[in-house]
Amino acid sequence: MNPLHTYLDYLRLPYLTENYDALAKQAAEKKWPYADYLQRLLEGEYQRRQERALQRRVRDARFPVIKTLDRFRWDWPSKINEAQVKSLFRLGFVEKKTNVIMMGACGLGKTHLCVALCYEACQRGHSVLFTTAVDALNNLTAAHAAQRLKAELKKYLSPSILAIDELGYLPLDKVGADLLFQIISQRYERGSIIITTNKAFKRWPEIFNNDATVTSAILDRVLHGAETVVIEGKSFRMKDQIDPPTSA
Repeated sequence: MNPLHTYLDYLRLPYLTENYDALAKQAAEKKWPYADYLQRLLEGEYQRRQERALQRRVRDARFPVIKTLDRFRWDWPSKINEAQVKSLFRLGFVEKKTNVIMMGACGLGKTHLCVALCYEACQRGHSVLFTTAVDALNNLTAAHAAQRLKAELKKYLSPSILAIDELGYLPLDKVGADLLFQIISQRYERGSIIITTNKAFKRWPEIFNNDATVTSAILDRVLHGAETVVIEGKSFRMKDQIDPPTSA
C-alpha cells in the first residue's frame, strides 16, 4: 500500500486521498509553486467538510421542507414589515440569545419565514431544531411517562435555535403548559427560540390552560429582548376559495 494513502486515511482526509495525485499532475503541468498545490488540496478538503457539516445541521434540524427567503411572497400579506424580517436574517438575535415571535393568522407565511430563517442559520454554522408545539409536547409527555424526561429535554435545550411552530393552534393542558415552561425557562438567555403563533399575546392564557401564573412567566422570558413580527392578511392557501377565478 502507498504509505501516503495510509497517512491520509489515518488522518481522515478523504478529499486529499482522492485528489492529491490528479492535482499533483495538474500542478506539474502548470508549474504551480508547492504552496499553491497544498492550498488547493486543503481548500478542497475544507469545502467538503463544510458541505458535510451543513448537511448534518440541516438533517438534525428536522425541517418539514426547505424554504428560503427569496421564495417568500411579499405581495400577499396585507401587512408585514419587510425590512424587519430581512434584518432578522443577519442573525443578530442568535448572538444575543434572544427570541423571535412571528404572529398572524393561518396561511400567511409564518412557517415559511421561520424555516427560511433557521435554514440560513444552518448555513452560517448554527445548530437548529425545528418542531411543532404539539410534536414537542407529545415527545416530552411520553418521555415523562417513561422517566426519561431529562434526556428528552436536552434535545430541545442543546441547539443554538429552537423553532416552535404552530403554538396556540391547540390548547395545552396543565402538564403540557408546565413542560413548555421548562423548555423556555431553561433556554432563557442561553439560546434563541423562534415561535410562530396565531394568537396575540393577550390571548396566550388560552394556550396555557388559562393559568395566569404560567402564562405570565412564559411571556416574561419569551419577550425579554425579543422581536415580534406581525403579519396580517388573508390565507394564501385559501386564495382560490376567497377570490375564485372568473371565467371569460
